[in-house]
Amino acid sequence: MPSELVSALCLVAVIEGLILFAFPGHWKQAMERMREIEEGRLRTAGGIMIVIGLVALKLSH
Repeated sequence: MPSELVSALCLVAVIEGLILFAFPGHWKQAMERMREIEEGRLRTAGGIMIVIGLVALKLSH
């Protein structure tokens, strides 16, 4: 794996860990609300985030 990808994945882990550490109650509430959202909508939101991330990555190089 390229070192940039490993660095990016590590940064994601740190950010997610900080959110869980600092706001565990809010995170639990958000996850409970996520259960109420239809899977199709979540899949669409995930796809949109992937496209946005790839476009941003392409534009940054």
